[in-house]
Amino acid sequence: MKDSFGREISYLRVSVTQRCNLNCVYCGKTDCDKKENELEADTIAAIASAFVRCGIRKIRLTGGEPLVREDVSEIVGKLRALSQVQTLALTTNGVYLKRFAAELRRAGLDSVNVSLDSTDGSTYHKLTGADVLHRVLEGVEEARRAGLSPIKINAVLMRGVNDDGARELVELAKETPVDVRFIELMPFSDAGEDDARVVTNAELLQRFPFLEPLGETDGTAQMYTGTGFRGRVGFISPVSRRFCASCNRMRLLSDGKVKPCLGDDTVYDLLPLVGDEARLTQEIRRIILQKPAGHRFGEIRPAHGLNRTGG
Repeated sequence: MKDSFGREISYLRVSVTQRCNLNCVYCGKTDCDKKENELEADTIAAIASAFVRCGIRKIRLTGGEPLVREDVSEIVGKLRALSQVQTLALTTNGVYLKRFAAELRRAGLDSVNVSLDSTDGSTYHKLTGADVLHRVLEGVEEARRAGLSPIKINAVLMRGVNDDGARELVELAKETPVDVRFIELMPFSDAGEDDARVVTNAELLQRFPFLEPLGETDGTAQMYTGTGFRGRVGFISPVSRRFCASCNRMRLLSDGKVKPCLGDDTVYDLLPLVGDEARLTQEIRRIILQKPAGHRFGEIRPAHGLNRTGG
């Protein structure tokens, strides 16, 4: 269905947990290592089913880190059973991906996004608090073997921290059939509110003049390629080049609340309506119509960190 601004709302991001096994500096993570208030698989499926009745056709599982849930494949299977869902994807930090990739594919997962902000082990450790880069890279390879496609690498750059590794990430898209996407730093932490840390995508394009625009978008990413590239390079610019006018997303948080906009603090609680299909669907329709025109980055630091919303 369309919201009050005429946008077709077709994409639901489902945060299945606040828990995470990393501690990335730009996430805004707090003490979120408990399972309390996480929705059960059947509840996630019930709410997602109501969203599907309202026109949702793509679902992405996020976190926190969704692969910390032992029942993540069960969740995937229940969502795959919703016949009107055309695309079922997952975003992960990749640490446990080697273990889960084949199982997730069998359960019905189509594609995977992997957060990877540096291909340098020392820098990766500094950014995430864990020395596990090798496990992430092994997970990406296992996802390819399992048949998950497309595989997308999401990278957030910070000036003076990891932006000197941007070329190596671009090279990853040249040498392997993956999409590497640069996402501008957003204000979810102290680092995100420091304008001096922000590396805009316009600046990155100046650094890499050999990248050629494909004249197409992939979701919110403007896509580029280069001579001899096996993959593509994408640029997602929520701050410097906001794309709110075409936003088609809703977000279900891990506690059953719905957040219509990543950069706005308004949430709605759906949990009391689970079990009443008609009222649940009616409420979701009402919430879609309440989706704001645009985000408020620059005015607020969102109260719900990336560990709750999944980006």
